[in-house]
Amino acid sequence: MERREFFGFSAGVAAAVATPLLAPVAAADTDGGQTAALRLTTTALRRLDGSTPSRELSNSVHAHIQLIQSVTRDARSDARRARLAAVGSETASLAGWLAWDMGDHGSARTWYGSAVRAARSAGDPLLTAYQAGSLAQFEAHAGNGAQALSLAGRARKVLGPERPAVADAWLSSVEALAHAAGGDQRGADRALTRSRAAAETLPDTPPPWPWVFAFGPAKVAAARVACGAKLGLADWALSADTEALGGGHEKQRALTVLDLAAGHLAAGRVEAAFALAGRAVETGLKYRSGRIVDRARAVRRSLALTSPPKVVREFDARLRDVYL
Repeated sequence: MERREFFGFSAGVAAAVATPLLAPVAAADTDGGQTAALRLTTTALRRLDGSTPSRELSNSVHAHIQLIQSVTRDARSDARRARLAAVGSETASLAGWLAWDMGDHGSARTWYGSAVRAARSAGDPLLTAYQAGSLAQFEAHAGNGAQALSLAGRARKVLGPERPAVADAWLSSVEALAHAAGGDQRGADRALTRSRAAAETLPDTPPPWPWVFAFGPAKVAAARVACGAKLGLADWALSADTEALGGGHEKQRALTVLDLAAGHLAAGRVEAAFALAGRAVETGLKYRSGRIVDRARAVRRSLALTSPPKVVREFDARLRDVYL
């Protein structure tokens, strides 16, 4: 329902906007603060993601998208429609993130694509690159490495050579995941090296919009662990475990724990792997996260034993009646 309406919203704005806006966030809000209030609501909803089940948060996000669409229909100037397109892009991206967490990949991909189109309509290169990078990150985790690299390259092209350091650090980590998804260890290692070098230069201050959470060495470490899990490299997955678990909220840490579990499996440590995976599953059930539970099942599928040890049998029993 909302996705069809949002596509209309994006297309309408695209037709109306003739020239890009150079100051998307700091631009004067001549509509009495309405656009700023809508953006604040989107930011608040994004921050709730770490402590709220996506299934509960998604209804509020979809309602907020409908409100943005309604306000956009009444907008009388191209400039205001462009500002609203930027807010719509952020909110559609959040809807994509929540759908991904719920394990609904089709809806996630649709929402992310809508976010990219709305960002283009807003005429904002930084937002467009952020949304293209977000879709690239999704595709990398889904195993579509070539598509992820193409999207990340598109994001870099939109930004040009003078891109912010945080964008360079983040996009390099996304490219590392994409290389790992394609089985390219050398490419992943080079991208991780670039990401860490850029991350270490970032100031210890709140990140620039549209980033809500800081990107630093802990995020790079988590990306390395994820790459190690995809490539079956135990040393990659286990060498940065402490640093990787130092960032992100509880749901993100659970996914990192599952990557660590995959690393232990690659090293032949079955009991350690499923002790960790069992902890992650509890977090997934707490937040009703289909993404976490699906990832846990993928870890289980990677182990083929005719007589699994007790810890694996207990893991199987815990997941037997889970439907997410």
